[in-house]
Amino acid sequence: MVELEHARDLLTRMGLDTAAQLLDAHLERSLHDQHTYVQFLAELLSSEQMERERRSRETRLKLAKLPHRKGLEDFDFSFQPSIDKRQIEELATLSFVGRNENVILLGPPGVGKTHLAVGLALEALNAGLVVYYTTLSSLISDLLTAQTQGRLNRRWRVYLRPALLVIDEVGYMQLSRQEAELLFRLISERYEQGSVILTSNKYFSDWGELLSDTVLATALLDRLLHHAHVVNIRGQTYRLRDRVKAGVQTVPPAEIPAAP
Repeated sequence: MVELEHARDLLTRMGLDTAAQLLDAHLERSLHDQHTYVQFLAELLSSEQMERERRSRETRLKLAKLPHRKGLEDFDFSFQPSIDKRQIEELATLSFVGRNENVILLGPPGVGKTHLAVGLALEALNAGLVVYYTTLSSLISDLLTAQTQGRLNRRWRVYLRPALLVIDEVGYMQLSRQEAELLFRLISERYEQGSVILTSNKYFSDWGELLSDTVLATALLDRLLHHAHVVNIRGQTYRLRDRVKAGVQTVPPAEIPAAP
């Protein structure tokens, strides 16, 4: 019908491509179920909105650069009894993001720090927030390259724009003074402006050595921990879980203490 094609053309011109594609199907169903005009319009526009939200999430998920897509539902809390599951569930409400607070996940390698960080990041993405993930080594390398090429200020936006920035694997590399100053600047500029999830295998008392400057480390930790939730994980590595379940004895890892 001419009227139907005209309606479809109008929807396409207005950028409502999904509604245009589904117009025939919704019209047929509405006629069959004897829907009112308002019901028909509401269902058609709901389909458009759902598709837009799906595409938006997929775009944000792609831009977030997450290393995997394992959610909190996949985390085995029974294997890490030192973790307060209620604390993680509270963090999953994302109220900490609304308050521009930070989450610090501490523990030896392999205990699930990255999994929890990614799980919280996925919750944020599902809530429509912008998220970005990076390891500390990748972050520093990227900023140093941008600084050398004279585009550091432009590159900062990648790390300042997200509502939630995940910095993984802090502690695996010692930073030079220049590198430590870049990290300090980033944490300072996000202070009370955006949330950070940071994972580390180092005692806070070791950060002076990590940043090659005790004074700088103290100033950085002061900003990072001012509004922070610290999750201190003390347990076996997940890579040894099968051995533990089989009864093979393992050496307990060193504990990483929470903030003083």
